[in-house]
Amino acid sequence: MLNKIRTHLVNNAAEILRYPVHFLPNHLQVKVLLEGLKQVFHEALEDGDFEFLEDKWLKVSVKDLNLEWFISYQDEKLVVSDKVEQEDVSFSGCLNDLVLIAGRKEDPDTLFFQRRLSIEGDTELGLEVKNLMDSVDLDALPKPMQVMMNQLADFVQKGLNPEIETGVSNAYSN
Repeated sequence: MLNKIRTHLVNNAAEILRYPVHFLPNHLQVKVLLEGLKQVFHEALEDGDFEFLEDKWLKVSVKDLNLEWFISYQDEKLVVSDKVEQEDVSFSGCLNDLVLIAGRKEDPDTLFFQRRLSIEGDTELGLEVKNLMDSVDLDALPKPMQVMMNQLADFVQKGLNPEIETGVSNAYSN
């Protein structure tokens, strides 16, 4: 019963969240995203690892929520906007896939080749962004953020693949 509820919630998460998220003013969405990015990439920001993004724009789209943000690095600071004239590279995917990437339950390369993650524009810049994401030490995050990220990613993974927790085997595995 709980597995069915979890599966239903995960499969319908974007539909459930789409309208409430859009009621949040853009400036509040941008502020929350920026603060989250500062925490996740604290070490990388201190080390100057974002210099490759200087005066360039990364577009991040959550397709099934109809959300997009633009991220850049200017004057030695991370910048998030809800509008820019032109992005240099774009990453887009569905909510569940992006949660799985953030929680390290799925590899971005795998999702890219399965056409579940789209990377368009300056491919060299996109590769640098992906490598920076891969370099984040999740254990260095504040403990509450680690726990939240892990639990959310586990919840999504098990909702998409109920056999993971129940031990039900795949028809192709013997």
